[in-house]
Amino acid sequence: MNRRSFAKSLTFSFPLLAAAHPFSRKKRILPRRLQPGDTIGMITPGSYISDESLEKAVNNALKLGFNVKMGKHIRAQHGFNAGTDQQRLDDLHLMFSDESVAGIWCARGGYGCSRLLPFIDYKLIGRNPKALIGYSDITALLNAIYQKTGLVGFHGPVGASELTDYTEAQFRAVVMEGQAPYSIPLSTANQEKEEDAYRTYAIRPGKATGRLIGGNLSLLAALAGTEYLPEASGKLVFIEDIGEKPYRIDRMLTQLRQAWGLGDAAGIAMGVYADCQPKEGELSLSLEETIRDRTQGLGIPGIYGLSFGHIDNQCTLPVGIEAELDVEQQSLTLLEAAVR
Repeated sequence: MNRRSFAKSLTFSFPLLAAAHPFSRKKRILPRRLQPGDTIGMITPGSYISDESLEKAVNNALKLGFNVKMGKHIRAQHGFNAGTDQQRLDDLHLMFSDESVAGIWCARGGYGCSRLLPFIDYKLIGRNPKALIGYSDITALLNAIYQKTGLVGFHGPVGASELTDYTEAQFRAVVMEGQAPYSIPLSTANQEKEEDAYRTYAIRPGKATGRLIGGNLSLLAALAGTEYLPEASGKLVFIEDIGEKPYRIDRMLTQLRQAWGLGDAAGIAMGVYADCQPKEGELSLSLEETIRDRTQGLGIPGIYGLSFGHIDNQCTLPVGIEAELDVEQQSLTLLEAAVR
């Protein structure tokens, strides 16, 4: 495909919306399940996306049987962000208000979503509930929207992710089919990798039940102490990250212990922390030693190495859905459907 022609084809005109004041969540809201033939709104609420990655995102949506509507400002650029805060906010609001759009898929993460949180029109979103999908920086949107509106969102692949057979199957099972109860399988491809980061192990044995909340460690630490992060108490907390040295992981998990009450969670499910081992010769604990040091003593069931994170083969985890963690069985089971 001609890159210039592709980029020019992504221009749409929509009226702009102004942000309103936040409101407090009253009850949980399930979005409608997505189906082939639905129109998916594609936005970049964080960092700028290249033409090549955006084309990949569109092709992934088409592969799933969706039609695609681009955000008006999806090709905008403001430094490392995909346009100004106002442009990215407008696209988020427009996709929730557009009746022709069935769900919203973030084309990439990066950085910038947390800047939008005070200005999001949560009343608009509560009146127009839709599936919002993404991970990494999208963690900020998923948790803030659930906290403020009760709308269940999906920590899953961004549009430009590798849509492997495993990733596609998990997306379909959770977002399109609403399977429940549904035990999320470990990725065979991940288990076959030799890197320590992909090894699944128990942090502390046991079973735990609670609503799923969580996402990227860096974003959770940044949100701790704000009004945009649901309480950890009684929840099943899932956490992942990439490219962070063990001392930084230590610092962020310490932040979650001190500012968020991580120890009050029902259980902890860790994903794959790719590229987080110390370099040879560095004065450092290993990744596993760091995670055990910061979580093992909390007295709650915990596991490392489930199939989510900045990896090709990743499952889709709904924020706000009741689930059960069984450490011995290395299983995470959704106890109820995440869509209606």
